[in-house]
Amino acid sequence: MDANQTVGSKFFPGKWLFYFLCAIIFLFLILPIFVIIPISFSSARFLQFPPQGFSLQWYADYFGSRTWISATLLSFKVGILTMLCATFFGTLASLALVRGNFKGKKLLYGILLSPLIVPFIIVGVALYYFFSKLHLIGSMWGLVMAHTCLALPFVVVNVTATLQGFDVTLERAALSLGASRLMTFIKVTFPLIRPGVITGALFAFITSFDEVVIAIFISGSRAVTLPKQMWDGIRVSINPTISAVASLLIIFSVLLLFSTEMLRRYSERKLKG
Repeated sequence: MDANQTVGSKFFPGKWLFYFLCAIIFLFLILPIFVIIPISFSSARFLQFPPQGFSLQWYADYFGSRTWISATLLSFKVGILTMLCATFFGTLASLALVRGNFKGKKLLYGILLSPLIVPFIIVGVALYYFFSKLHLIGSMWGLVMAHTCLALPFVVVNVTATLQGFDVTLERAALSLGASRLMTFIKVTFPLIRPGVITGALFAFITSFDEVVIAIFISGSRAVTLPKQMWDGIRVSINPTISAVASLLIIFSVLLLFSTEMLRRYSERKLKG
């Protein structure tokens, strides 16, 4: 037996122990999420697991409720507007960070990423006092501005990573042929970094659509998003309608994350090619 086989056999049990621990952690994180799906099909009038009977009445209650549908539509509106704002400003900031040469660039990058570090409850309190002076509490645009602050780092991280792998000589060639910087960005740069921009935009949308802490402070009673409506429903009365909404959100989030991963892989292949 050679040295490689000896080393492999020596660490073989540790390798399987590592896989076992990873599987346990994965199940610990995932199983509570998927427990909610069978509960949404329960015929009981309260949250109960295992479910007693099979029924679609809670999905019918959701789609037939004006309150739930209004909150869902508002979440989509806020999410789309947040995605557009965060993508626009985040892409500009990424271009400045990667292409610019100025003092304090690392400090600016840290400030842009600070919403990822600061707890949402602190951000929520700060935004509440600031927006209350601007009369933005309870308005859709107040939510959009607040969620843009939270979603901006995701766009900056994705677009910056894409720009760092971009071949700068392509831009120089376009400029040497007489193209303006704006036309160079539109015709050369953006088509190549588009997968990274779209990935950041999807993360921005998910961040806004699923966010509840900031919404509790900013939405008030007039601009109630879907997560805020779920929070209010849990406080007042817990019924399986919330589990039906949660199941739909799980499916929607998984589809978005799957799309994001596909775009990330496509972006890597395009940059390598």
